[in-house]
Amino acid sequence: MSNKETNLKEKFRIALSSTAKVIADDIDINNKFSEDKKTKDISSFEINDLTNPSDFIKLRAETDSTALKKRFSNEKIYKKNLPSNTSTRSLYNIAEKIRYEALGGKMLKGIQKNFSENYSQIINRKRKDQLKTKEDVPVAEAFELYMLKNFHNIDLNPLTSRMLDFWEKDFEQSIKKHKEFLLNNLENQNTYSSKFSEILEEMDIFQSDEEDQEEEENQDQGQDNPSNDDQNKDNEDSKDENDEQQTEASVDADYSIDEFNLDEQLSDVESDEQNSEQVIQKKIDNVNLDYKIFTTQYDEVVKAENLENADEASKLRKNLDQQLIGFQDVITKLANKLQRQLLAKQNRAWEFDLEEGLLDSSKLPRIIMDPYNSLSFKKEKDLDFKDTVVTLLIDNSGSMRGRPITIAAICADILSRTLERCSVKVEILGFTTKNWKGGQSREFWTKNSKPKTPGRLNDLRHIIYKGADTHWRQAKNNLGLMLKEGLLKENIDGEAISWAYNRIKKRKEERKILMVISDGAPVDDSTLSVNSGDFLEKHLKKMVKFIENKSDIEILAIGIGHDVSRYYNRAIKITDVNELGDVMISQLSSLFETKKKFH
Repeated sequence: MSNKETNLKEKFRIALSSTAKVIADDIDINNKFSEDKKTKDISSFEINDLTNPSDFIKLRAETDSTALKKRFSNEKIYKKNLPSNTSTRSLYNIAEKIRYEALGGKMLKGIQKNFSENYSQIINRKRKDQLKTKEDVPVAEAFELYMLKNFHNIDLNPLTSRMLDFWEKDFEQSIKKHKEFLLNNLENQNTYSSKFSEILEEMDIFQSDEEDQEEEENQDQGQDNPSNDDQNKDNEDSKDENDEQQTEASVDADYSIDEFNLDEQLSDVESDEQNSEQVIQKKIDNVNLDYKIFTTQYDEVVKAENLENADEASKLRKNLDQQLIGFQDVITKLANKLQRQLLAKQNRAWEFDLEEGLLDSSKLPRIIMDPYNSLSFKKEKDLDFKDTVVTLLIDNSGSMRGRPITIAAICADILSRTLERCSVKVEILGFTTKNWKGGQSREFWTKNSKPKTPGRLNDLRHIIYKGADTHWRQAKNNLGLMLKEGLLKENIDGEAISWAYNRIKKRKEERKILMVISDGAPVDDSTLSVNSGDFLEKHLKKMVKFIENKSDIEILAIGIGHDVSRYYNRAIKITDVNELGDVMISQLSSLFETKKKFH
């Protein structure tokens, strides 16, 4: 990335931050955002690309929405009016988002213009091959289209109008008579959200689902305990208490969701043979259906440079460099071999004897011999090499301490340097937990009467060592931070892979490769002590299977000292960095040969 591009991104980030301060009416907005883990830090917005006008529009709209949420949306009121029917919560969330965005549009015409342009370009990117029944259009997607049309005054195109047609009568039946009241109370969050909660609770499409579910549960309970009414009553009381605890935990997660639903569901359009983004997202949700999380409020995604000061990071990098000294010959051979392999696949070639282009210096002698000869130019042919990004996801668990994490850091360092020379972008991520023994999540669970089988019960820490658009030289000190004492704790692989997958799928590159470096099974004592013994392992297997079979992202794993082939179809095991050379050559070369088909 050129200095000019870097400067542009930095200037744009500063402009976004300044705008957010004005919109949110909060001069100290960045610090407050940082303290409130549930709200996106404006200064941490990742600006991956600014090559198209649509990139500027999207970032402006996201910044405006985040700042307006800070200014106009009160979390306590949001929670107080949350519908009891869990099926309606995503709609309630959309309604709240549209409310504070509509307020912003009324406040400043520029904000309304940003939202209008952003939603319009998202809608116009939508493509869906089969629309035959309601089942083809998720209710949340249709509801957001309804809200955009009626509360944001966004014009729908023929396709999105057709999508809304399946559900519009249901929405109109419940909302139309209250529309004027809702529009008149946009500034009163409590009045607006309580009315919307009431509307959603009474909506027929959800009521029937809830009644069917309750009827099934009652039948099951009747069959199990036909004559024990007291026992049933106790069970219901206990169930209500547990549901209440779980609801409280899930509400925190609901409110913190960055709800650009349409952007997630309508963008990143795939080819005719591929499923739409919305279908993929639905399948991911199905993967996570059995996987419970007690609370996400203590989780964090942190940039590596924020984990330690610059001096300590520099010392840790020197430590890594000392570890690399013994492998210098291996590294040089590997780098050269891998580079030759990948560059060979790029089919670089030149066209000669052109009228314009780069001066062909090999033809200069003939000019000297005969000045009447014309100058000859050359031009490099277009590369027949797929634009590629590789994500390295590294296990930062306690069991990796010592030799394994050193090998992992060396892997990341070598691959990052080598692949960048071959025009392949590399992102390096790490995953661990903030604490041993569950941390604040477990304390929160204890304070809430310890409901049974709470699901994941620890504070996640996901680390960005190097962004895909950051050059290796700018991030090399971050890689040394893997050797930081006390960083490595527990590993919850399934959620880490889901996080890495969601990051890489948004990239614009044609080829996307996710490489996991781990030393075995996911382990978190806090979670496993109160759930089934294979709780984390089952989620990992499901997540990997989904990526392997239902996405266009290639995934492979390197097991450091352990065989991880029971989780990944493409898995290799290395016990020493000396084995890295042949392993990387064979695996990466095969990956670059053919693109995996999307199922």
